[in-house]
Amino acid sequence: MPQIRQNPVTKEWVIIATERAKRPEDFKDRLEEPERKLPEHEPNCPFCPGNEDKTPPQVFALPQEGEWQVRVIPNKFAALNRNENLDQHCEGLRWSVNGAGIHDVIIETRKHNLTTALMSTEQIRMIIEAYRIHFDQITKDERIQMVVLFKNHGPSAGTSLIHSHSQIIGVPIVSGDILQRVITASRHYEETGKCLFCQNMEDEKKDGSRIVMETKHFIAFIPYAALSPFHTWLYPKRHMARFTEITNKETDDLAVVMKALLGKFYYGLKDPDFNYVIRSAPATLKRPEHFHWYITFIPRVTKTAGFELGSGMFINPSLPEKSAEFLRNVRVK
Repeated sequence: MPQIRQNPVTKEWVIIATERAKRPEDFKDRLEEPERKLPEHEPNCPFCPGNEDKTPPQVFALPQEGEWQVRVIPNKFAALNRNENLDQHCEGLRWSVNGAGIHDVIIETRKHNLTTALMSTEQIRMIIEAYRIHFDQITKDERIQMVVLFKNHGPSAGTSLIHSHSQIIGVPIVSGDILQRVITASRHYEETGKCLFCQNMEDEKKDGSRIVMETKHFIAFIPYAALSPFHTWLYPKRHMARFTEITNKETDDLAVVMKALLGKFYYGLKDPDFNYVIRSAPATLKRPEHFHWYITFIPRVTKTAGFELGSGMFINPSLPEKSAEFLRNVRVK
């Protein structure tokens, strides 16, 4: 029979619709789209090498000398203005802040047709290093309170350019969603003296049924109340509030884990559209022991509909335990 489960970290309620549950392997046949055939270089793509003049001047590139492999640029159609001074207004109950902030793009590869799952571990490591460097740079901007780093892959995930890239946005406020997570984690720490995320990770390890993979430094699992099929969380095992605290050895390991996990999506689900987001403590958080950074992966194999929009609750037609078992068994080439 159906279950209504609560996520212990976010406190969100999710309906696990067992009466209409699909087998995990059914999701890979959702659309039967033709295989994407793309050239290695696209003359009109602004992210391809040789077209650097079609983008704003770069912020930095890796490696620092020679031919770039990862390139960070301002978003040409930025949501926020990096040159604005912060200005707040209040009129009655109406608060507003001017659009000061940073919105940049991380171009992940020189090759137009290369998706993350098929990149080398070394290339993924360089991408993560670019993430860390720029995350740290933006966090130090006194205007910025929250940094969100995310990747959209595929049309249904919100991407507009095919060439593999991620985005990073620094905002002068903390969103209600992130603030609520911080409050929940802080309350748990004050009541128990334990990190909510660390405790959640230990509970998942003891249960084992939702673990997708585990390495020396990271663990990937499908949450007990996953919002959708194959919705996956990736936790660092060492307690860290902020993504920028990651060490070189942990970066090496994270590259291995991300390649393997995205490979499981690519081969097991036929290269689905997906999003991932690095969730890190807000820059203004004073008590780092309360929070624990992690990455959320959401393959876009179902659609959000009226009930989700009207209630804030999601309906997941796949058992998290079965989804995890399916991903564990996917062999990455």
